[in-house]
Amino acid sequence: MGTKFLSLATLALSASSVSWNATPFNPPSVPLAVRTPYLSVWLPQGAGTALNGAWPQFWTGSTLGWAGYIRVDGATYTFLGDPAVPGAKSAVQKSLEFTSMQSIFVMTAGPVDINVNFLSPVEPTDFLKQSIPFSYLALSAVSNDGRSHTVSVYTDISAEWVSGDDSLTVNWTTTTGNILTHQVMLENQELYAEYNDHIQQGAAYYSTQNSSSVTYQTGQDAIVRAQFIKNGVLANIEDINFRAVNNDWPVFAFAHDLGTVSTTASVPVIYTVGHVRDPAIQYIVANDVYQPRSIYFWSAYSSVADLISDFVGDYSAALGRAQAFDLKVQSDASAISSNYAAVVALSVRQAFGALEITLSKKSDGSWNADDILIFLKEISSDGNVNTVDVMMPAWPILLYTNPPLGRYLLLGLLEYQATGQYPNAWAAHDLGKSYPNATGHNAGNDEAMPLEECGNMLIMVLSYTQKSYDMSLITQYTDLLNQWTGYIVAEALIPANQISTDDFAGALANQTNLAINGVIGIQAMSTISGILGDTVNQQNYSSIVQRYVPQLLDYATSSDGLHLTLNYGHEDSWGLSYNLYADKLLGTNVFPESVYDMQTAWYATVINTYGVPLDTRHTYTKSDWELWTAAIMTNTTTRDLFIDSVYKYAADGESNKPLGDWYDTLDGTVHGFRARPVVGGHLALLAL
Repeated sequence: MGTKFLSLATLALSASSVSWNATPFNPPSVPLAVRTPYLSVWLPQGAGTALNGAWPQFWTGSTLGWAGYIRVDGATYTFLGDPAVPGAKSAVQKSLEFTSMQSIFVMTAGPVDINVNFLSPVEPTDFLKQSIPFSYLALSAVSNDGRSHTVSVYTDISAEWVSGDDSLTVNWTTTTGNILTHQVMLENQELYAEYNDHIQQGAAYYSTQNSSSVTYQTGQDAIVRAQFIKNGVLANIEDINFRAVNNDWPVFAFAHDLGTVSTTASVPVIYTVGHVRDPAIQYIVANDVYQPRSIYFWSAYSSVADLISDFVGDYSAALGRAQAFDLKVQSDASAISSNYAAVVALSVRQAFGALEITLSKKSDGSWNADDILIFLKEISSDGNVNTVDVMMPAWPILLYTNPPLGRYLLLGLLEYQATGQYPNAWAAHDLGKSYPNATGHNAGNDEAMPLEECGNMLIMVLSYTQKSYDMSLITQYTDLLNQWTGYIVAEALIPANQISTDDFAGALANQTNLAINGVIGIQAMSTISGILGDTVNQQNYSSIVQRYVPQLLDYATSSDGLHLTLNYGHEDSWGLSYNLYADKLLGTNVFPESVYDMQTAWYATVINTYGVPLDTRHTYTKSDWELWTAAIMTNTTTRDLFIDSVYKYAADGESNKPLGDWYDTLDGTVHGFRARPVVGGHLALLAL
């Protein structure tokens, strides 16, 4: 570890006053098991919370019981969760390190250290593996005093993992064999229904490899945990008194006898945790028909048990792939700066945790391998499905890790609108009001963001085509793309009173940033037309852009020539012109370099403690747009001002929620969003 990295850890340490070594910093909330919108488990931090200082939480902040004990020479220590059962001391946290895929804690339990590794695989180039809604917990122990010790470990999960309403009844089973699995589910399930953002369907699974040194038990939390504290083993019995989640809090536990542990670390004990439902999504196809869709992994597995068996057995290989991915991301991002690498590492699991890869079935019941669609939940803001202006800020992480992910994310929107059921001339805002219902907007009453979404769709479609050399989208959906371009041509130069992606800031006429988005969208369609050999449209759209750009800059540049305005005619107004990023991403060169130089010089004069405000109406900003803007700065000094301000915000110890992208630039206060996939935009510099 380089000295610069150590100094960063020290800086973060002082910022959040934690007593452990935090690398690269102590985040607002630590991702533990973050794989899907419904497997999203975090450890809240604030000024610093040890792994055994609080219960893990769902991304909303609701409790997810996950407890861990280690027993050393007959003395028991808590290392995970906050169980109030007599007879156990607290292990002391020595360190926390997070990478793109792993959160690694080292806890001291008297004369033994326990290494606790939460691995949430991100497998962007392997759709089968990426679609598996499971995560790993690995435990290993090592003597810290040079002597040998007898050690056993215990973990459990609670029934809180399967509902947003603790008063509902659950049932459960334990399956024995080569793999031990606890399964827990709601007794009365609701298809495609959420309660407090938890899915009310499917089951949670907690598993481990079986052996003579493993015991298990299900039952009331205090009783099962006390059994381990007192005896170091569980009773291999099952509680069959099915009841409400909050009725004597049923838990599902495993204990492992590690035998004698010395100064060589023990072989890791592997647990897997996941949440499975089927069908997963309903999607609108032609003629207002709703198609049930399943998570992609079902095409390779006939049962959850087979999936779990493979997933448990794949741990060593999965860890190797994770370490390689972590190293690549760390290396690529560190070439920009170590602060940037730290922010990117915290963003990866959060961005991918909103995605689900799905398949449909043919009429004969077999899987339709050619019908892949990816769905994204707009976590914590509106809960919509495939929100275009949430996909857009997240887009850089898809281009960086594997562009085909973007293709299958766009396809659902393109296919739906190509059926003709969406009545508006512009691009839809989203695929459905409430995840996991991708049921469209046949009445055309989705949130109206016409200029924003038309430009976004054109930019994403072209950037995918450029990165993948795949012409399928532009060939199949030419008519739609031309339709949306026609809308932009009519509306972009003098934008009407519309909202942008930053809808919380309110509608505004003549928004410079919307006009920029639109003009780049028109040029994107010119480029698409050229790729398709349609020279008439290529030249027509290009000539329109050449007419629009000088007018736009005339309307939008302040009279002193120092900056672009937030909206035309308001001399003292300005904002983050993050939509210029698309011009660089696509290589369209619509705007002269002097505009980038002007904005770079301006932002250096208006930056606050935690970044440049989104615009002059408020002091808040968005971390995704901060780093999109960083990517278009023409000198590294101003670029790094943006990066360092986002790093400072993430590391300041003021929030205990999964990283929020909307916050105040004066004091770092989070403005309500959390765990959103838009942090994929933090990889904007890597996507270039």
